[in-house]
Amino acid sequence: MPRTSSSIRETTYAYLGRHPDERDGLAALKRPADVTTRATLPGHVTCSAVVIDRQRPVLHIRYPATGLMLTTGGHLEPSDATLVDATLRELAKEIGVHPRQILPAARAPVCVEYHRVLARPTKGEPEHHHLDFRYAFTTRKADVGQIQQSKVTGAGWYPRIEAAHLVGHRIQRATIVSGPAA
Repeated sequence: MPRTSSSIRETTYAYLGRHPDERDGLAALKRPADVTTRATLPGHVTCSAVVIDRQRPVLHIRYPATGLMLTTGGHLEPSDATLVDATLRELAKEIGVHPRQILPAARAPVCVEYHRVLARPTKGEPEHHHLDFRYAFTTRKADVGQIQQSKVTGAGWYPRIEAAHLVGHRIQRATIVSGPAA
């Protein structure tokens, strides 16, 4: 599906059809604003990858801006045709995982998280919100490659239970979509 505000709304409505209890947290998409650009305030869309390896657990990276271990991802760029394309681009850019090393586990996001982002005065960014579409991918051979040192200070594989503690319980859906570990 093309990456437009209306296609993102359609993706969100389909997601809410599967998870109606999350409707309140995703109300930000009711606004008519272009949620595909990071300049849209008080919030906009981002995308993340939940990469699951059959022998290793879930891939996480440390962002120096927050000090948190998170799934890899980021803001949309004009060149991203779809939300999945944005996710794959971020994987390659931040930690050097080539898109051919992973397979989408599903066409729909496994979870959508709405969270507050603290102000970053050095970047001229006020406090705002991200509506993060998380897509699940599976792999048997993806390795972390060249890390983008300016954005990422480390990467590692974390057990699925620990991953849920790091980024939220909804990440467990990726386990269901991608199947149990071997």
